[in-house]
Amino acid sequence: MYGRPSRSLLMEAITFLDLTPTIVVLLFVVGFIGGMVSGFIGSGGAFVLTPAMMSLGAPAIVAVASNMAHKFPKALVGSIKRAKYGQVDVKLGVMMGIFAEAGVFYGKSVMTDIRNQFGDAGTDLYVSAVFVVVLAVVGGFVMRDALRSRREEGVGTPHVTPKIALWVQSVRIPGTMMRFKSIGNKEISVLFILPLGFATGMLAASIAVGGFIGVPAMIYVLGVPAIMATATELVVAFVMGAGGTMLYAWDGFVDIRLAMIILAGSLFGVQIGAIGTTYVKEWVVKMIMAMIMLIVLVSRFFKVPVYLSNLDLIPTIPEGTLTVLSTLSFSTLGLALLAGAGAILLALFKGIHEDRKAKEAASADA
Repeated sequence: MYGRPSRSLLMEAITFLDLTPTIVVLLFVVGFIGGMVSGFIGSGGAFVLTPAMMSLGAPAIVAVASNMAHKFPKALVGSIKRAKYGQVDVKLGVMMGIFAEAGVFYGKSVMTDIRNQFGDAGTDLYVSAVFVVVLAVVGGFVMRDALRSRREEGVGTPHVTPKIALWVQSVRIPGTMMRFKSIGNKEISVLFILPLGFATGMLAASIAVGGFIGVPAMIYVLGVPAIMATATELVVAFVMGAGGTMLYAWDGFVDIRLAMIILAGSLFGVQIGAIGTTYVKEWVVKMIMAMIMLIVLVSRFFKVPVYLSNLDLIPTIPEGTLTVLSTLSFSTLGLALLAGAGAILLALFKGIHEDRKAKEAASADA
């Protein structure tokens, strides 16, 4: 029979991962790669870290809460690093972060309500389903834009501000206008920033990934260049991550062990990713971001039937099939991590090589 799980799930105890040496090493590696992704494309890197922790056995709500706990100190390091390169709009980041806190409060209540009704399996299904939908929409859009930007660059077409952003920048609402350096010192009404910040915080608190909304919103709605959008998102991640951590920790969902191991790896990786942004073009950042999103989408897609079966929302799937689906999900996630790390390092080394050649040529001409 299908239907809602029994009320015994309402009292389901919080379960944390058994940290064997193998799990600890895997978490550190995942944190390192997630840090590189975070430093390179902004968004905290949680869209690879949350699925990774879930694939290793952490309940979704614990993965989300622990991700937020590790995110804000890492985001602080990344934002400071990229601020040295002039890539951060602090005013915009703080403004979006303030509005994001309201979204964090709402998103956290959604997660706890789902767990109270359906247990850990319910939050696992919710997080995975939202990942699939959001990654498909945002990842597909960013991939299309990256390909278009690459073609335009090849024929010498200058960067064009999106039409929506041009309209947003043209709207004048007295008493709500603020000037931001990331859009050429133009003014934008905070009434446009408010819903973007709220949506970023809500998504961050419910699936630990606010950058899905924050980065594309800054690029396509506000008109912020991709390099500055990914850097400014780290400021937003710091502000809302601190608030979200306190909210989740109050209910006991933060596994500080996971957070610290992931953070240890991330603090190394985030600096490599941040350095990489100084040597690559905007379309490369978008391309790598979209590639990782779409591969992670496939990984979570394989797990959705598993959670549906566990909740008795579909006919029970044979144990062998569940094992195959879980293996496919884990393997695909591993591919996303390796592909993301490889692409970032390749872009970094290629950019350093081209920059060195350009400097040598300039010295020879002089």
